Amino acid sequence: MFVKYYWILLVCCSLFAPGGGLHAASPSLEPAKLEALELTDFRGRNWTLEDFEDDSILVVAFFGTECPLAQFYATRLNRIVQQYSDESVQVIAVISNRQDSLEEIAAFATRRNLSYPVAKDPANRFADQIGAERTPEVFVYDSERKLRYRGRIDDQRGVAHDLLEPRRRDLQLAIDELIEGREVSVPRTEPSGCIISRTKQVDLKSTVTYGTHIASILRKNCVGCHREDELAPFSLTDGEEASHWADMMVEVIREERMPPWHADEQHEKFSNERRLTEEEKELVFRWAEAGAPIGPEPNLPPLTPKPAGWQLPKEPDLVLPVTFTPVAVPAEAGPRGVRYQWYMQAPGFTEDKWVTAAELRPGNHEVVHHILAFAVKPGQERVTLAQADVSYLFGYVPGARVEPLPAGHAKKIPAGHNIYFQVHYTPNGTPQKVQSHMGLVFADPEDVTHEVKTSSARERRLFIPGGRSLGEDEGPSSYPVEATSGLLPANATLLAFSPHMHLRGKSFNYELNTPDGESRMLLNVPNYDFNWQTTYVLDKPLEVPAGSRLRCKAVYDNSLRNLSNPDPMKDVRFGDQTWDEMMIGFFHYSVPVNSIKSADSE
Repeated sequence: MFVKYYWILLVCCSLFAPGGGLHAASPSLEPAKLEALELTDFRGRNWTLEDFEDDSILVVAFFGTECPLAQFYATRLNRIVQQYSDESVQVIAVISNRQDSLEEIAAFATRRNLSYPVAKDPANRFADQIGAERTPEVFVYDSERKLRYRGRIDDQRGVAHDLLEPRRRDLQLAIDELIEGREVSVPRTEPSGCIISRTKQVDLKSTVTYGTHIASILRKNCVGCHREDELAPFSLTDGEEASHWADMMVEVIREERMPPWHADEQHEKFSNERRLTEEEKELVFRWAEAGAPIGPEPNLPPLTPKPAGWQLPKEPDLVLPVTFTPVAVPAEAGPRGVRYQWYMQAPGFTEDKWVTAAELRPGNHEVVHHILAFAVKPGQERVTLAQADVSYLFGYVPGARVEPLPAGHAKKIPAGHNIYFQVHYTPNGTPQKVQSHMGLVFADPEDVTHEVKTSSARERRLFIPGGRSLGEDEGPSSYPVEATSGLLPANATLLAFSPHMHLRGKSFNYELNTPDGESRMLLNVPNYDFNWQTTYVLDKPLEVPAGSRLRCKAVYDNSLRNLSNPDPMKDVRFGDQTWDEMMIGFFHYSVPVNSIKSADSE
């Protein structure tokens, strides 16, 4: 049940970050003019500048078939093309990644019903000609084919943020200004996305190769997600594929985006921690600098087998559908997003079920942000997280990893209880049909020595002022909120922590307070990420004195500097929806089954 998450979207600079975002002054846009274009699309048609001579505006967009941001914005660009169909605006998409084959490009275009040509750029010659760096990145040329705008399509999505709707539609604003005969007010923005994988000269004398060093590093830290039928959008299980992403690896490692781990090192140790040593980082950097040589076949043990489509250690004993039929997810969320949905299943358990492993499997990772499962007494209606008789069971969140429970430990689903699912859908630009499932692995009751329970420290009277309340333009950037759990029972052993906030979440920590007055910091997460919600599993479960409490402190950024902030002027209260906020410090602990039976008999 313990979880981690989703390799997600890749590099964005803020409107207000130093050196990033918007360039309102007129910086150099070299090369200033498009002198030549000769590309072949996936259908075999050749395209040259002459094919666009009747178009007053030409948009050249760079995409990649495996880049999540490119996948999202390719569909958005389709709608922009339709919007300007009567304005003599033409678009051509270019795919320069060396690993993207014509077959993959064809699938990329046809699955999204792209109305504009999508061409392959062999050996990234055209990308080199105009200086393209990332996917997605757009170049806008006027009737004389002078470059007038370069950068992102809009600011809705980036590596560390996902707004409900764009704050600034950069490409459309540039097109509108050109149509009106005006100068483009912001001719350059920083694109957010994947580095184009260019053809490189390989240093055949390099002693650092995929086979000698890199394969083992990736196997230990990355391949859990970056393998076939897993969360990540591409695989890193062989040298050829890994070499295509070498430059991107360097960037995300330098910026500490990957491997994904948000806790500091000053407190407890965690069994699921993912950190590269300085030596491992340097090996990756040297490998990329040498052109990512593949070298000899690595001598590694085979990947851990798992059931097809599952992270579980074995085939589930029971698979419950989250919904009876597939759910239609719209292409666009609208200004308020898609509200959380609730579904109920009645498994009809006539006896208590002990679950030793569970997985909530989203039907489509692109459009399912999270799924939470609760055990609920029959007949209960209007389920919310606040109800005391609702028992939290399992969750899928961005980056979810199924972590094994200690031997003899299991969660209990009481006989006769129904299962309620809360699901958050996030549209990806195209209509989708989604059906998710929950797989359960049962334990023999005779083998269960400890029951795993989930509790929390939470503050439901949450109130985070916005800029309007404070008389400021941007709202508070570091607003603290604290909460304390109830008393932990006798014989309780802490197992893991799952901090939870929404888009304004900035940092979160857990402190243990014992009855004798001792205070001890257990976990500090200085950079909370809503798009990668980790459960931190203690390397050594921690026995705590009866009557101990957990005190949690959350800090929120309700300012405009927070790129994910839906509305920095708005006062924010506790609520289920993404545009609301939460302050919940989930924690998972175990108690001996015998002590539960003794308490029940008393």
